[in-house]
Formats: sequence, structure tokens, C-alpha cells
Amino acid sequence: MESLRNESQRRILMRFFKTGPGQYGEGDEFLGLKVPQTREVVKSVGRSLPLAEVPRLLLSPWHEVRLCGLLILVDAFERQATRRLAADPSAIRQRDAILTTYLRYAERANNWDLVDLTAPKILGHWLLLPTHLGEGLPDGADPLRLAYKREVLDGLAASDSLWRQRMSIVCTWKTSQQGDASWCLRYAEVHLRHPHDLMHKAVGWMLREMGKRVSMDLLREFLRQHASAMPRTTLRYAIEKMSAAERRHWMTLTPANS
Repeated sequence: MESLRNESQRRILMRFFKTGPGQYGEGDEFLGLKVPQTREVVKSVGRSLPLAEVPRLLLSPWHEVRLCGLLILVDAFERQATRRLAADPSAIRQRDAILTTYLRYAERANNWDLVDLTAPKILGHWLLLPTHLGEGLPDGADPLRLAYKREVLDGLAASDSLWRQRMSIVCTWKTSQQGDASWCLRYAEVHLRHPHDLMHKAVGWMLREMGKRVSMDLLREFLRQHASAMPRTTLRYAIEKMSAAERRHWMTLTPANS
């Protein structure tokens, strides 16, 4: 990946991902690779790399190398999460190991693209599947162990890390795609008054996707309860798929300076 370094693209990416002093990506370093280039590396060598080696990539100072490691985890998880393997004990163990690695190194997914390209496909997909993690807890007899999974996401949501917090809401893209609105609604409410603009956008985006994939009526009910307290950015994102007249209605319920 270092051999593909592109200096002009590197400068563009460092501006785009806000790596300057005081910005959310402060100090991050880029090689200057575009995402399709990183995906090609994953495709060509990712499956031959033992998963035990992936943390070496996640600990890299280079943004694109960390992305490569995270995408290798995504690929490995998805191969063990097919319908045929959903309840297979060996596949469950492998998915749990991948999820555990992902969470252990969650701080290395330290920009919005690293979170958004991976959290739905690993963490969000795991929420929908049987797991051996959490055995011995009160819901240990439930193969989905939903109470344990809520504990995991609650821990991310309560973290001091912006990126772990973003994981807890963006992962719900996958659950909404599969018709389950409960995860999105739970963590949208948790993060509704978050101070950071990146979370305002993420919450609104996930609410929009929930409405589109599951139920616009559920979205409207959530807005009836919370629109007056929402940041305007969150509300704008959430109502993007509504008619112009309905968007105007909801926007009048939120103060202009919120």
C-alpha cells in the first residue's frame, strides 16, 4: 500500500477528513489512496492474511492501511454470515472472534468513513445473528442474546469516544435494512442531544433509513415525540424522503438556531 502513495491525493484527503489542529481527524496520516484501491488490496491478498495479523494493520499510522484491516474483517465476517452458516457453531465462533477483534480495536476506526464502511456490516449484522458471546448471563438461553447485545451497544454509546458513539448508531443501518426498527429508535433517542455535528448527521441519516426501510409511520411517531428537541441537521437528514410540504411542517417545529 505504501508503494501506491499519491502525494497530491494525500493532501486532498487530509483536508477532506479534517486532520488539522483542533479538527475531528487531527493528526491522522494518509497515503493518498482512493477507497477502490484499498478494496483491490483486500480482494487480492486479504483472504490469505491470517486474522491474527489484522491488528498489525489496525495499529498502522496510515488511514488507508487501517481501512484495509477493517475491510478484511468485514469480508471475513460476511463469509461466515451467509444464510446457510447463520446457525453453524463454527461460523458463530468465527463471527464472535471477528466482532471481538473489531471492538477491541474500535479506537483505530477513528474517522467517520472507517466507522461507516464497517460498523453496519460487522456490528450491525452481528446484532441479527446467533452468538456465543454473553453465555452465562440471564438471557444465555436465547441464541440471539439480545440483552447482552444491548449492553455492548450501550457501552459504545456511553463511551467518551466520538467514533465508538457513532458505531452504536450507524450499525443500525443493517438492522433497519432487515426490517428491525428497534435498534435505530433506541440509539437515535440516546444520541438525540449529542453536541457534535457528525452525530447529528449520523442520527438523522439512520432515522431516514429506518423510515425508508421499515416504516415511515414509525419515523413520524418518533418525530412527533422528539422533533422540537432535535438539532436541525438531524431533522433535515431524517425527513429527506418526505414530500416538500411535510418537510416544511417538521422544520417549523425545531428552532432555527438549534
